[in-house]
Parts: sequence; C-alpha cells; structure tokens
Amino acid sequence: MAELKGMLTLEALRALVAAGDIDTVVLGFTDHYGRMHGKRFDAEFFVEESHEAGTHGCDYLLTVDMEMEPVPGYQYANWELGYGDFHMVPDLTTLRLATWLDSTALVLCDLHGPQDHALVDVAPRSILRRQLEAAADMGYAAAGASELEYYLFEDSYRQAAQSRYQDLTPAGWYIEDYHLLQGMREEFYTRQARRHLASSGIPVENSKGEWGRGQHELNIRYSDVLTMADRHAIMKLAMKEIAEGLGVSVTFMAKPGIDEAGSSCHIHLSLWADDDAVFPGVNQLGTLAVSDTFRWFLGGWMAHAAEFTAFFAPTINSYKRYQDGSWAPTRIAWSYDNRTAGFRVVGQSSSLRIECRIPGADVNPYLAYAAVLASGLDGICNRIEPPEMFEGDVYQAEELPRVPRTLRDATDLFESSGFVTEALGADVQAHYTHFFRMEQHAYDNSVTDWEKWRYFERI
Repeated sequence: MAELKGMLTLEALRALVAAGDIDTVVLGFTDHYGRMHGKRFDAEFFVEESHEAGTHGCDYLLTVDMEMEPVPGYQYANWELGYGDFHMVPDLTTLRLATWLDSTALVLCDLHGPQDHALVDVAPRSILRRQLEAAADMGYAAAGASELEYYLFEDSYRQAAQSRYQDLTPAGWYIEDYHLLQGMREEFYTRQARRHLASSGIPVENSKGEWGRGQHELNIRYSDVLTMADRHAIMKLAMKEIAEGLGVSVTFMAKPGIDEAGSSCHIHLSLWADDDAVFPGVNQLGTLAVSDTFRWFLGGWMAHAAEFTAFFAPTINSYKRYQDGSWAPTRIAWSYDNRTAGFRVVGQSSSLRIECRIPGADVNPYLAYAAVLASGLDGICNRIEPPEMFEGDVYQAEELPRVPRTLRDATDLFESSGFVTEALGADVQAHYTHFFRMEQHAYDNSVTDWEKWRYFERI
C-alpha cells in the first residue's frame, strides 16, 4: 500500500482482492458539471485485465444536460456522428480505497479517443492536464487547495426530491460559524465524512460550522493541482454517498436559499520550481515582499477573471451568490487577508499564496484550476501588472470592475475572448460556450416557483 493512508498500488489491490477484502472497483470521470460517471468492475477482472485495458463509455456523456438528455449542436459528439465511444484509461496514481462503500476501491480515468488514443480535448481533466503541461514547460509546478462549503439537511435525497426541495429541515437552526455546540449536532455526519475521506487517500485538515443554518466547511490538505482537483471531485461524490447512507442530504449549490449565505469553493494556489516556492521575493507590492512571478501571476489571474468566470461560476444559481455584504465577492480587487476582496492574499514566506473567492461550491474543479493556470501563466509571459492593493471594504468600492452578474454575461465574455481561444483552443471554447448557452436556455424556458407566487393570482 502507498504511504498515504487509503492509497493503493496495483500490487496492494491484488492482495486485497485475493484476500476477499475488495470485490468492486469503481472507474470514474467527471462530466462538465463535475458529476462523476463511470462503471463498477468486478475486482478480479479489474486486476487481471481492466487496469491496463481500461474500458469504454459513450461520448454523449460530454454533451448531455443535467437530465442526461443528449443536447444537439455539439461538434464533438452528436446524432450525425452516431454517438460513439471514448476510451476510459485508469490513472493508477489515483487508485484508492473507497471506505464509505463496502469492499470497494476507486480509480479515476483520463478520457482518450478510441482511434488516436490522445486525450479528449473537451474532457475537463484533459483541459487541466494541458495547462499543467504549459506550466511545466515554463519550469513551474502548481500547488492548490479547495475549501468546499455545503449545507446539510435532515431530509433524505428522496424525501427532498418528493417535496420538490421545498421546506427542507436544515441540520442546524441558527448561524453556526465556528460554533462548536451547533457544529456538534452535525457530527453524526461530518465525523463520518472526515473519517472516510482521511481513510481513502484524501487527507483532512479540519471542519467547521459556516455562516448559514446547517452550513459547514470541510478542508482537505493542499497538494499538486491535479491531485487536488481529483480529491475535490471524489470528495463531493463521497460526501453525497455518505449522506445517502445516513438518510440525510447535502447540497453544493452555490445559493440554496435566498435568506442564507452562499456556499463557496475558495481556491488557494501557489507556484513552485525545483521544490522551492517562487511567490516570495524582495519586491514591494502593497504591504508584501513578493517575486516578479507572484506579481505577474496575480496580474494575469485578475486580468482574465471576468473572461473565465463561467469556469468559476458555471450555473444559473452561481450568480445568486454574488451579493454585497454576503462574504461572496462582487468586485475584482486584491488585498491582503481581506475577505471582501475577490482575491485575498494570505500566508508568508513559502506559504504565500493567492486565494480566489469567486468560485462557488458548484464549480467543476478541473475547469476552475485550468482557468487559474491559463490566466496566471499568461500574466507571467506578458508581465501583466496587478492593480494596486485595495484597503478597506471592497463592497463599497463602486469604481472597481464587477464580477459578471449572470451566466449569460459570463458566457458572452467567455465566447468573445481571444485569450480563451488562445489558451484553450477554438474547439474547446466553442464546446463550453454551447454548454453554458444550453444551461441558460433551459432556465429561460422554465416556469419557476417565483413566477407562480408572483403572478398566479395577482397579475
């Protein structure tokens, strides 16, 4: 077994299978929403054949909507092309126990073309891999961490669905930010999540109550960015499945209720070269001593934040979170240890890092980290200067550029961006533009409870 608790080598898995301790291996990958798809394999078959041969899946999975309906208009896969296969190739560095499931291991897959065996360009993990390759070509490695927030409800997922997600009972009944007594009431779930994640190759730092009723945050240790994105995706799946087993539900919606705080996914990132942090330096920037690399990376990240907001905020609901005075950022500014800023710089020396507070808990981690790296690396290449450090309440600074207000606005910026074309390629840009447009179209053509309440009787 690998050194990190819960991680497996193929040889260790063989031994567990032979001993009868593991009988199932889950092969998974994420779609555009960040949902995990895949297959469950007989463990003996996996260790004999599938660990090397992988398996196939229908390529329509990279063109479906939330209801799993194939969406027309994609060039990658469509009815005219017959919806063929892609090749799911296990990345054995991600092989681990899934202790929240009985006798089960899990491995993540890259998606390859069935003929050319190259990475599928539009797959989220492929997009991040391309940006990590670009960083490596410049001599950098990236380390990151995701801070995921969520709401816990006493209702099961089936009960929540049957009630159309109305009048759910939150696990807490008053704001519990850092509150130990209220947080204790949720330990029946949160302790299970901490324990299973830590036993399944996802080392945990801590958990804490957040600002909403029944809202919590669970923090896992930072790592290289690809590993962090993998952990993030597995963590969401595990936490939902743990909730299912306990007869409760969790949601990673960015804004599950208008009267409650939104749920964020603050992204922390730093660059390294030859195992040394490259952000600290001797140049004065605001109150900080930083390197040119830090300054330009921050400048690029901020300069392209609006163009890439659709990757940070991918749903209609994402934008309900951006409200002044709500702990979510509404303007693009940076500051040191200031939670009103979209970019909050924290740490010192080797821990110096940039925290972006724009992403919500509904973010796809592969796309978000890809956007961060593409933007920051462009900043380094083109020596993009950040604005001056902001001091004070960013919510009151009306002169600062705003985070896009809607998915439609963010998609317009994404689609028209020459930088996005350059960073991702025109095909990937067009593919995700269509994805965001179709999400907007689905919302525009729906009738909401808000409309019924407002207009049913009184219009």
